[in-house]
Amino acid sequence: MNRDKQAVLQELLVLRCRRGDRRAFDELIGLWQERLFYFIRRLVGSEADAWDVLQQTWLKAFRGIKTLQAVERLPVWLYTIARRSVQSHWRSDYREAARHDEEADMAQLPAEEEPEAFDDAEQVHLGLSRISTAHREVLTLHFLENFSLQEMSEVLEVSPGTVKSRLFYAKRALRATMESKEDVR
Repeated sequence: MNRDKQAVLQELLVLRCRRGDRRAFDELIGLWQERLFYFIRRLVGSEADAWDVLQQTWLKAFRGIKTLQAVERLPVWLYTIARRSVQSHWRSDYREAARHDEEADMAQLPAEEEPEAFDDAEQVHLGLSRISTAHREVLTLHFLENFSLQEMSEVLEVSPGTVKSRLFYAKRALRATMESKEDVR
């Protein structure tokens, strides 16, 4: 039931935004800012860059809110804008990062010093930072937003089969990264 209330609230906010209600857009930002930032932060190099990309995401969303045809597709629409903003960031500021190898070999990842003790969330965040960007994207959408394969394929602009494959390999890569860190201790 709570999910239904949120969906109705989002639909009303989008409708108000379409009519030019800036307070409604501020409320929409309040609902989505943290989740979008988390997604973007997993894909860019620094927190400052993530805030810049998030700002670009909101600017594009503000300009394009009237083009959103199906209000129930708001989450997919926002994540697609965020992902495209990240890609734009890569192209403009980090050309080398845009050419990353999507299926990076785990042995090629740089080793970093880390504290002795972690709680589970810290281990997951560290593990996410050590896998490829394509893997981080799919895991974040899967676990943070609980998106379906179809929704993830729309955000990532790849086929559902590719999403399924990436998800399989991403889980395996994250597990391997986390297990290798546990063995070191």
